Amino acid sequence: MNKSILLIALLISLASCSSTQSTLKNTDDNAPNLTLSKDNTFLITAYSKDKKYGYDKDYPINIFFNNTKNETINQGRFLNALAGPNGEKITFTKLESCCPFPTKRSELGAGFLDVYELKWDGQKKPVVLYLNIYEKGILMIPVGLTLKK
Repeated sequence: MNKSILLIALLISLASCSSTQSTLKNTDDNAPNLTLSKDNTFLITAYSKDKKYGYDKDYPINIFFNNTKNETINQGRFLNALAGPNGEKITFTKLESCCPFPTKRSELGAGFLDVYELKWDGQKKPVVLYLNIYEKGILMIPVGLTLKK
């Protein structure tokens, strides 16, 4: 009897922690496919005007490209295309994976956002960006950053 109650409580708690609806606001399956430049970074031509783009977990930078088998290559392709606000060279570090959400592009049926910290010379506070390798969206440069020359 105690084992049955424990099992039921465990199942209820697991069900309450998982969501069947995504909270991501900026996915777009009709977004154009990403293309690579000759230096193996993503070609980005648009600048975001939305201050939440990339900085808020519900508005991640969607960098789905072909498949998600190599979990870090697309992050590098995006981040290596960026520069600081005045063209400064940036360095980046992955902090964590967080914020599970449902997706059809994962064998598990769920994806995680990758959280990256960006730094450059003269910066007062590091920038934190949320990247999503599972979904498509219009790829843009986040507010406050520029395109590497």
